[in-house]
Amino acid sequence: MLRVVVLGAAAGGGVPQWNCGCPVCLMARTENPELRSTQASIAVSADGEHWYLINASPDLRQQLIATPQLHPREGQLRHSPISGVILTNGEIDAVAGLLSMREGSPFAIYAHPKVLSILKANSIFNVLSEKNVRRQPIAVNEAFEPDLPGGAPSGIEILPFEVSGKGAWYLEGKAHPGGNDGAGDTLGLRIADKASGKYFYFLAACAGVDDDLKSRLAGAPLIFFDGTVWRDDELIAAGLSTKTGQAMGHIAMSGNAGAIGSLASLDIGRKIFLHINNSNPALLHDSAERKMVEQAGWQIPADGTEIVL
Repeated sequence: MLRVVVLGAAAGGGVPQWNCGCPVCLMARTENPELRSTQASIAVSADGEHWYLINASPDLRQQLIATPQLHPREGQLRHSPISGVILTNGEIDAVAGLLSMREGSPFAIYAHPKVLSILKANSIFNVLSEKNVRRQPIAVNEAFEPDLPGGAPSGIEILPFEVSGKGAWYLEGKAHPGGNDGAGDTLGLRIADKASGKYFYFLAACAGVDDDLKSRLAGAPLIFFDGTVWRDDELIAAGLSTKTGQAMGHIAMSGNAGAIGSLASLDIGRKIFLHINNSNPALLHDSAERKMVEQAGWQIPADGTEIVL
């Protein structure tokens, strides 16, 4: 059995973003607090006792406080049910939360060598001593089973695969610590329970849907998929940025080549958007865009949503 908890569903900055007065952020601060969301991450477990984070968002401390499943065991002075963190990219959204896990509890970080090279190149991550926090490289299209504390198998099989995207924005115009060639900067994950065979897909960032991705996702019981923007020029039209969604490595929800249309015919059981930017009008419950999302069979989750497969 797989248990999944949505720790946060928002893109970088969360909802409301600290310096943003857009309609969604304004409503989230005032009459619609249910719109508030922390930055995208999920937790997954095969036994309900040991958990693995998929990405460590900057809001991780807040997310852990709000999630009883991830609290220390009662009666123990120091304990965490978190056995590991699997990173799908090197963006701030995915790695900054690691710094909130520096208090000495052992866990493992699983990431592509290109992402591990980013951590190694930034000395601030040395607060996570490698004596306590093992950094384990993972490879594209090679399944692995993360360890439980003590080295026992977790019962979870994770298959990383390459998806269309780009490297971390803060490395634009700079030499990548892991080299500028090859895959590894943007990964999708197939996460399965080895005992039951139940599985789901996680793609926090995806710039486009090709035939290979369609064949992977076809018939899946559950997917978490990049929902950053409703339309590609959304941030430009709102006066919030000069970048399109594609320029940031994110597919739009709508449009002929958008996520909703591209994945419509794949017989996916449950489709959930995450990494949703504060500019996205689909966050508003009474918006036309939200109605289109729901009519197409997609969901936008609240923080704390739990799913059992």
